Amino acid sequence: MRLSKVDLNLFVVFEAVYRTRNLTRAAEMLFITQPAVSNALARMRKAFDDQLFVSTSSGMVPTPVSENIIGRVREALQLLDSSAHAGGHFDPASSERTFRLSMTDLTEALLLPALEEVLQRQAPGIRIESYFTTRREVPEALASGAVNLAIDAPLIDDPDLEQEPLGRDRYACMLRHDHPCARKKLTIDDYLGFGHIHVSSRPQGTGLVDAELNKLGLRRSIQTRVQHYLVAPLIAMRTDLVLTAPLVLLQRYDARILALPFDLPDLESHCYWHRSVTADPAHRWLREQVGRLMRDMQL
Repeated sequence: MRLSKVDLNLFVVFEAVYRTRNLTRAAEMLFITQPAVSNALARMRKAFDDQLFVSTSSGMVPTPVSENIIGRVREALQLLDSSAHAGGHFDPASSERTFRLSMTDLTEALLLPALEEVLQRQAPGIRIESYFTTRREVPEALASGAVNLAIDAPLIDDPDLEQEPLGRDRYACMLRHDHPCARKKLTIDDYLGFGHIHVSSRPQGTGLVDAELNKLGLRRSIQTRVQHYLVAPLIAMRTDLVLTAPLVLLQRYDARILALPFDLPDLESHCYWHRSVTADPAHRWLREQVGRLMRDMQL
């Protein structure tokens, strides 16, 4: 196969089918018709002399050939995309780029209001799309361009990703002002005697607090489990339940904030991006804004 005889747009369709495992969803993502996707896939199959995807009840399953080339195809598409924007001087004031960010609801609430304020002043044409991508899916999402920048704990290890620390924050305990124990120094017995609010996007399993307590042979009573950090303080403000969370969040509420009676590692945040966009001046400008804002919040 000679590259000069292959329509490079076929690789865009190939990546979309690989990502979605569905021809109709790939078409919707690319804003083309489903027959156009089918036609492009047929041409790719002829060029590679391979089925590339096998239709099953669970979707389009990639063949070994597809699995072998997807990494290089994604890197090439990322390089082409960044090259299209890296040729000249980047002017935030005139840019109309769209950046897709992945972060938790806590980081979203802390970062996006400040970031949008910066964008309105300096880059009013830049658009931000924010949603959460699981830690397991982040490397692939960054490689494919589905996500341009991810903010997460320093637990993602992939040789194709670059990362930069954004800061850290300590955990504390939040009680409403008229809580029966709000005016006394918090002891470990007090803490274990409380009913607790646990924040996790997973339907089950323990988190950092419980893992550290387990190391001490201790266990707390979780009365309420919620998906999002932003709802948890609202519950603590109206009940005797207590919340253990990053201090940067708790300080936003008119409540009693107490130091924890046991050691707990700080919450660390890192910024992740694919190495192919490191030199893109627009991406670099966005990373600088995110880094500065996050460090100002000491998160």
